[in-house]
Amino acid sequence: MGKKGALVKSIGIEGINVPEKTCEDENCPFHGSLRVRGIIIEGKLIKYRAQKSGVVEREYLSYDAKFKRYERRRSRIHVHIPPCLDVKEGDNVLIAESRPIAKSISFVVVGKR
Repeated sequence: MGKKGALVKSIGIEGINVPEKTCEDENCPFHGSLRVRGIIIEGKLIKYRAQKSGVVEREYLSYDAKFKRYERRRSRIHVHIPPCLDVKEGDNVLIAESRPIAKSISFVVVGKR
């Protein structure tokens, strides 16, 4: 339980701890009504903007059949960052898919790695 009897819920992902701080954010998976579903991705937080949003970049390998080798690719994903999580630019974070929160935001940060 958080401070003053605030409702803190488990989001159903193994290895994710509930944050110590509480928040009043409606789009927080721990203290609000946002539910996580779908894929879980690990990446690096490269931008942290004012309106509780940021950009996570992930690197992955893609196979090129013509040249029979792998190439490195990057993708950037816009995420919502709840105020109860202590993350800053440069941190490796775990993000989970959710319902669309804004035009380009459909993922939420659930923890640090």
